[in-house]
Amino acid sequence: MQWLRTKTVAQALADADEPGRQLKRTLGTFDLIILGMAVAVGAGIFSVGARAAGTFAGPAVIFSFILAAFTCALAIMCYAEFASNVPVTGSAYTYTYLTLGEGLAWIIGWNLLLEMISAAAVIAKYWGIYLSAVFSTAGVDIPQTLQLGALSLNWGPFFIVAVFTGLLIAGTQVSARVNNVFTLIKIAITLFVIVVGFTYMNPDHFTPFVPPAQPPVVAHGVTGDAWGQPMLAWLFGAAPSQYGWLGVVSGAALVFFAFLGFDVVATSAEEVKDPQRTLPRGILGGLALVTVLYILVTLALTGMVPYTELAQAENPSLATAFVAVGAGWAAQVISVGVLIGMTTVVMVLLMGSSRVMLALCRDGLLPRSWGVTSSTRKTPVRLQLAVGAVVAVLAGFTKVELLEEMINIGTLSAFVLVSLGVLVLRRKNPQARGYRVPLAPALPVLSALLCVYLMLNLTTLTWLRFVGWMALGVLIYVGYGMRHSRLAQA
Repeated sequence: MQWLRTKTVAQALADADEPGRQLKRTLGTFDLIILGMAVAVGAGIFSVGARAAGTFAGPAVIFSFILAAFTCALAIMCYAEFASNVPVTGSAYTYTYLTLGEGLAWIIGWNLLLEMISAAAVIAKYWGIYLSAVFSTAGVDIPQTLQLGALSLNWGPFFIVAVFTGLLIAGTQVSARVNNVFTLIKIAITLFVIVVGFTYMNPDHFTPFVPPAQPPVVAHGVTGDAWGQPMLAWLFGAAPSQYGWLGVVSGAALVFFAFLGFDVVATSAEEVKDPQRTLPRGILGGLALVTVLYILVTLALTGMVPYTELAQAENPSLATAFVAVGAGWAAQVISVGVLIGMTTVVMVLLMGSSRVMLALCRDGLLPRSWGVTSSTRKTPVRLQLAVGAVVAVLAGFTKVELLEEMINIGTLSAFVLVSLGVLVLRRKNPQARGYRVPLAPALPVLSALLCVYLMLNLTTLTWLRFVGWMALGVLIYVGYGMRHSRLAQA
């Protein structure tokens, strides 16, 4: 049955060496650490923690970050084992193809495109908003939109997407150097925020550390109806509630957005030098540094202002806290930090999207004519242009921010299959010499279970949209992919 047919490791490596579809190995350990931090230390560190604290967990949002980081770490260890033993592009899609079959691989590839393209569009749109905010603090009023006949265009997203699409076409090493500079700047701004935030800390704001559960207030996506409640609560008929320990878990499902990007790093496996050693060090090292930064930022945030004040803010963020304590000047620095932070996120997501599509094209599940690389730069020019165009249109003309939680559910679904796929990989490739997840099968299974649990704490409306997206993917696979798959024609 074609749906269950798998590729061998040898086939995957041979596909990566196919003339005209090759990528160039130029990235080292430092590049990978910075790449992971570039996409993780973005808008999330400045805003999603404040939203989770005000809406779900209060000061206990620290536990939300720890739970999300632990879940991400387990999954990333599984990614590291795959990436070091099968260093080809495609990330979770390729790994699922090797272990669980073509059908599930296509679904995961389809979900990865949802995650990366939606995230790139969401971040690009917010980049345009913050660009206007930064100019406003300098006394310069620049409109966010341009009127094109009957259409309103957000010009900021178009600009940033065009710039980084061009850089990515020019070459991975060129874009990595630009990314490194921007990322080091935003890490410096993050450290500044932590140091200044601790000077305004009031220990009284940590009480109660876990706010008691209460009926939900309609705010920041939380509603009292079935659509705004976690899927798990809806399935078991639990009364709608906010805060408490269930709020901590719901907060973890939300702040998981802040850890997105480490799976994107795995898509660069085919462009990494000495992948057996470099990939595990780069991915896990970046995750460790990001987790420390997130916990310190969250401590500063919840110590500066009561969580109830964050709950009342229309768009809670770190800037909200600094304005509340009379440090408006710091809020201006944060606005610049957010802008720089989102800049590199857009670049990494654009790169990851094109690499996943390249893997799909190589296998014939999307048209192979799209999946060619430049003979000189070894970059997928056609796919990079296509991804850039889609992201620019979504960010410039639509309310793409409504799909924020879709990004989380797409990532978590990929994490589940990669975690389980490691166990299959070890049976298929017992002589592998790369990185190996410790305490297998316990840790991979625990990773899968935790990811499923976080998925079930996303809202029922998110699940409905997710099922609709997957149904569309199945139709495309049945209508095109099954007939054009190279594996089926072999």
